[in-house]
Amino acid sequence: MELIRAVDLVKTGEIEVPAIRGADFSVATGSFVSFVGPSGSGKSTLLNMIGCLDRPTSGTLTVLDTDVGALDRRAAADFRGKHIGFVFQDFNLIPVLTVYENIEYPLIMVQNWPEEKRRRQVMRLIEAVDMLPQAHKRPDQISGGQKQRVAIARALATNPQLVLADEPTANLDRETASRIVRLMKKMRDELGTTFLFSTHDPRIMDEAEVLFGVEDGRVRRSIQPEATHV
Repeated sequence: MELIRAVDLVKTGEIEVPAIRGADFSVATGSFVSFVGPSGSGKSTLLNMIGCLDRPTSGTLTVLDTDVGALDRRAAADFRGKHIGFVFQDFNLIPVLTVYENIEYPLIMVQNWPEEKRRRQVMRLIEAVDMLPQAHKRPDQISGGQKQRVAIARALATNPQLVLADEPTANLDRETASRIVRLMKKMRDELGTTFLFSTHDPRIMDEAEVLFGVEDGRVRRSIQPEATHV
């Protein structure tokens, strides 16, 4: 079953230069997929459109049977909050909240889970990303790699159907990055969550079922994961 389908997808930038040029691709439900390409190739633009943070200039982009390009701002925000988790390169943690509270935040604001259910979910994720000793620290009191772990845990908090991650292991050491990849695959296997990445990390490429090559705004082909090591 398809979770995402793009047909002749175009996104034109502010200076009228196409950032995405007629992309056609699909992503199956429950898959582990990555966009791979050089900086500026359009990978982040694709993630932003799929995540309803940006709208296509033309073409069709369907996510969970919804034409997300046709949603107005409010409807896009509602759709995003209900169905999609994000991991950003710059973390986007709330500076005045603790690690625990940052992970808990979407459970209050989006899902409105009861307190005990929130506590169990947050503690499970804090332990999974090895941040229990830092649970009551604020973002300015932890390292960049620790902030990334918190951002990943927060993206997984609501058990979303789709997680979009832009270089999610870029600031992590090898052991922590491997743990994070295992956690994401475990969640995919247990809950059917679809993971879509933009990455240069071979640890994610090795685990990906499909690698889409992105170059000059074009999604040219589906690359077999083993081909990345040739």
